[in-house]
Amino acid sequence: MPTDSPSHTSGSKMIDVARMAGVSRVTVSRAISHPELVSPETLAQVQAAIAQLGYVPNLNAGSLATRRSRIIGAIVPTLSNAWFAETMDGLGEVLEARGYQLLLGQSRYRDAGEEALIDTFIGRQVDALVLTGVDHGDAVRRKLRAFGKPVVETWDLTDDPIDMVAGFSNEGAGAAVARYLAERGYRHLGFLGAHEHRANKRLAGFRSEAARLGLPDIDTEVVAPPSTIDDGARMLRVLVTRSPELRAVYCSNDTLGVGALLACRQEGWAVPGRMAVVGFSDLAIASASQPALSSVRVQAREMGRQAARMLLARLSDVAGTPMPAVADLGFSVIGRESS
Repeated sequence: MPTDSPSHTSGSKMIDVARMAGVSRVTVSRAISHPELVSPETLAQVQAAIAQLGYVPNLNAGSLATRRSRIIGAIVPTLSNAWFAETMDGLGEVLEARGYQLLLGQSRYRDAGEEALIDTFIGRQVDALVLTGVDHGDAVRRKLRAFGKPVVETWDLTDDPIDMVAGFSNEGAGAAVARYLAERGYRHLGFLGAHEHRANKRLAGFRSEAARLGLPDIDTEVVAPPSTIDDGARMLRVLVTRSPELRAVYCSNDTLGVGALLACRQEGWAVPGRMAVVGFSDLAIASASQPALSSVRVQAREMGRQAARMLLARLSDVAGTPMPAVADLGFSVIGRESS
């Protein structure tokens, strides 16, 4: 058996799997450790034999020999928001097809929480890391560069990634919404957001572009993340009380946007006659809302898939076309009834 072959933890042995599948023991080992190097037909035979025999490989044995755990660590701010879930689903989909497993942690929007998870994942000898956002302290950036394994940052862009980045410009998205609303004749704009790095960048782009267009200063209302529908409704009422001239709001996520629509319905404010509302991330709930919520569409699932492809290109032992270090997936403003 090759040195990188996984041992077993069940009664069946690798030779039993090989006999049932009609292949060599080396092929079984390769199908477990490097499925991308085995033909789909052979892989299916081996997997069927493994399932029938109840064979469970001990992956630690292989990782000690190859220095590969075949585990990818990923950190998201929260598991309660669908947009991060879509990215992780896309990431896992591509990784699992190549024999890698996803180990997921949530930082709860705390820098200290992210750093603790990074330490844990590095200590667990993960093969690569996927992070949400590009805003990390100097100590964390030094630690990740010393890690020596692939790192992909997502949900934002930067000219100075730790290693690689797959995302879009949050500032650019905010600026695009300001232009969109201004083109429709709205001048008095507001912003509802969660107080975190990426939402703050959306606000910065929104405010900067509004100023460039000669619009009045943006009034804002923010809440600690994760934000809820109730937060959106409450925050819009606060904003309108403070700034009665307000005619349009940009919300840093669709959850807040749906909350803003709820407040308008409860208060009898016509949408968009009295108040226009634009969200962010274009979840399914946006188009299903009444009225349908305008939003900024980002490629959340494709972001995860792209991150996986970038990691796999670096982890592969087979030479291929090099992946770019920066992948800009872009965004688009989707106009609907609410604006």
